[in-house]
Amino acid sequence: MSKDPRSIVALEPMSRFQVLAVAICVCLNALDGFDVLSISFAAPGIAREWGIDRAALGFVLSIELFGMALGSVVLGNVADKVGRRPTLLLCLLTMTVGMFLAATSNTVEELSIYRLITGFGIGGVLAAINAVAAEYSNNKNRAMLVAIMATGYPMGAIIGGSVASFLLGEFGWRSIFYFGTIMTAVLVPVTAIWLPESVDYVMKKRPGGALKKINRLLKRMKRSPIDSLPPEDDDPVKVDGIRRLFSGELVSLTVLMTFAYFAHIMTFYFILKWIPKLVTDLGFSPSLAGSVLVWANVGGATGAFLFSFLTRRFSPRPLVVGAMIFGAVMVVYFGAGHDTLASLAFVAAVAGFFTNAAIVGIYAMVAQAFPTSVRATGTGFVIGVGRGGAAAGPLIAGLLFSNNMGLQSVALIMAMGSLVAALTLSLPPITAHFRQHKTLAQ
Repeated sequence: MSKDPRSIVALEPMSRFQVLAVAICVCLNALDGFDVLSISFAAPGIAREWGIDRAALGFVLSIELFGMALGSVVLGNVADKVGRRPTLLLCLLTMTVGMFLAATSNTVEELSIYRLITGFGIGGVLAAINAVAAEYSNNKNRAMLVAIMATGYPMGAIIGGSVASFLLGEFGWRSIFYFGTIMTAVLVPVTAIWLPESVDYVMKKRPGGALKKINRLLKRMKRSPIDSLPPEDDDPVKVDGIRRLFSGELVSLTVLMTFAYFAHIMTFYFILKWIPKLVTDLGFSPSLAGSVLVWANVGGATGAFLFSFLTRRFSPRPLVVGAMIFGAVMVVYFGAGHDTLASLAFVAAVAGFFTNAAIVGIYAMVAQAFPTSVRATGTGFVIGVGRGGAAAGPLIAGLLFSNNMGLQSVALIMAMGSLVAALTLSLPPITAHFRQHKTLAQ
């Protein structure tokens, strides 16, 4: 009998082709990091050129995140049905068009529509690359590589933000979207050529010529071909689906973890989306304001890397709760106002460190919370629905600012999201469930 190709991927050392596939996922996530925050870098220039108030700007900052939430749910389902690769290509093309049109927009309404389109594509990419990275990784390195993939987001913001700061000073805010258009377009052929469907996905779907496709993949991994496909497994997800998330003990886990993610990411995106505008209002130039946002993402990347290593020795739940509390404190401290760019950058970096570490930790918690049969479904629901909080953060902040609230008051209110999330993850249904799990160190 032929060896199950899934066990070859899961148990044997990773080939260069597998490492390349995960690396492409990191690049796609980095692209998302830049694309999502491109509007933040451009915000001061847009507000100055069009003369719009903070409420209107808050809407523009948020609309893409609504699209991202919608794209994550809708296109995540498409990726499961028609494949990760075609879904990713569709999303990248959508993002390319959206970024280009954003650069040509002349009204708030036009820009909002184009950012909604871009966000829809980004949401689909995020839904697909998590699955791709996990499916191309072996058992030994899967958790670490998925965590590293998550660090692509702040790394994209760091690199892209550095470029954006230069572009702002030399060419104005529209150049940021043109740069994003080029970088997104470059990854279309890269994905098409070097990121085929995974062995796991082909085995699950069994399309025409499945054996030939499997052996083609194994050849690229420098593995021996198989003679025949093993018998199909019963797919418990088809039986349980999303209904199981709302039955039995999973109901409280699903609701509480989704709410916690929603509340925390509202705080996270408040600080990331509003930094350039807030720093500009304090008297600094838009290019210098962009550098503060870059430092926030340097902190975020550092927090993500450190958190991934800490979870080898400690349970993620208390780490996440602690990161949320410290993140809230730093958001409030940022709102206190600072006289120098160095102090603003430092506080933003520390705030990014804790808030992003908590997000990476929530992914780890979700992976532990749901059984294998509904793990992908549970992850998609928590992250997809929770992203609504990402859209609410900048929007609520914009409304608060428009009602003449000061930065300190707005920061205090928006920091409450992380504190509420920390409290939610400390409730008995959550603590009792995670008490049953051994830490990774054990």
